[in-house]
Amino acid sequence: MDYDALYELDLPVMVMQQPPYLVAGVGLAIGVLCGLTFARLIEIRLDGWKQDRLPLLPLGNAETNISFSGTILGITLFIGGSLQVFGFASGAALLVALLLALLTGGALWVQLERLMTQVEQGKFRAVDFDNFDEFF
Repeated sequence: MDYDALYELDLPVMVMQQPPYLVAGVGLAIGVLCGLTFARLIEIRLDGWKQDRLPLLPLGNAETNISFSGTILGITLFIGGSLQVFGFASGAALLVALLLALLTGGALWVQLERLMTQVEQGKFRAVDFDNFDEFF
């Protein structure tokens, strides 16, 4: 076999100048901050329902939509940047990350609305996690 001919092949090589750690870090920061804001807004809404019987639904007002969208954006950047660190192309990594974030976020939103509907109707029972050790 002629090894010199192999070395003469002019194959394109992708050179990554800097791994996208900054994208992953900024995405993580955005996701955590917006996620904490979203959790606090839900907590405020639940407290208002407990004290004054204010309605829990509809969930989608401006504040919750913005904080939830920021969480989805942060998760997308974090997962996309992390996939790029492992060698995925940036477009494919961000597309996969966006699909994962939207599917997970959509499922979370639907579940949260179901729980709030149960709370408003009085069908929700709190789970006592302290007594789980009796079963094991």
